[in-house]
Amino acid sequence: MEPRIALNRDIDPLDHSPLVRGMVLAMSYADAEGGIGLTKSGAINRRFVHWAAERFVWPGYTSKDLFIVNKVLNERDMPPLWPVQDVLLHLKLMRRYKGTLRTTKRGRALGAIPRQLFDVVAPVYLYRYVHDDLAQNRGGVIDNWRVFLNVINIEARTGCTIPRLMEVLYRWPPEARYEVAYQDTRFALKACIVRPLCWLGLLWEDREGLGMFDEGAYHKTPLWSAALKLESDAQATIHVV
Repeated sequence: MEPRIALNRDIDPLDHSPLVRGMVLAMSYADAEGGIGLTKSGAINRRFVHWAAERFVWPGYTSKDLFIVNKVLNERDMPPLWPVQDVLLHLKLMRRYKGTLRTTKRGRALGAIPRQLFDVVAPVYLYRYVHDDLAQNRGGVIDNWRVFLNVINIEARTGCTIPRLMEVLYRWPPEARYEVAYQDTRFALKACIVRPLCWLGLLWEDREGLGMFDEGAYHKTPLWSAALKLESDAQATIHVV
């Protein structure tokens, strides 16, 4: 059974969760502009993608980050738009209407109370959303979120890296990093576990002084302890079998 995710104290998820912040901003934009425009193929149009890059303040996907490699931005150039759109539609917070995405009555109600929105979105996004089907097939990540969350709960107290998690979770030593199986598992761990925790706002990556292709250490945000109660909260270490 997955650990329950729900805010247990007064904290604004918009300060920490790129996903919830992006969803609220997308619904607000749709209400102000008469909908989010879609292309003939059903993709989000460039106008909104450019607007989102400026307003979402999504780590790694700000307009500054994206325009380094793109002159114009399409939906595929800003991957965070996929879970924002998918979860909004799945929860019926937005709907497709005449070539646009429109906010629903339920979406407006939840968007006005971000704490409630977080409680609805968090378990669906973390536990049910397919974060990267290619990565899951390639790396065979275990779907036991209780194990992942308890391990990260301990390791991220002072900051943890992907290689450290690989060692604790899978007993892969750092010197095995060039093996294909290591790379596949590492890719899946990041895409299906660590990145979703960052996008939901439970973890943040310290990238100070790092280059574009460097990887930093991951730390817990205030949302972590406000939303999760885990068996490892009082433990110094954890043994993974």
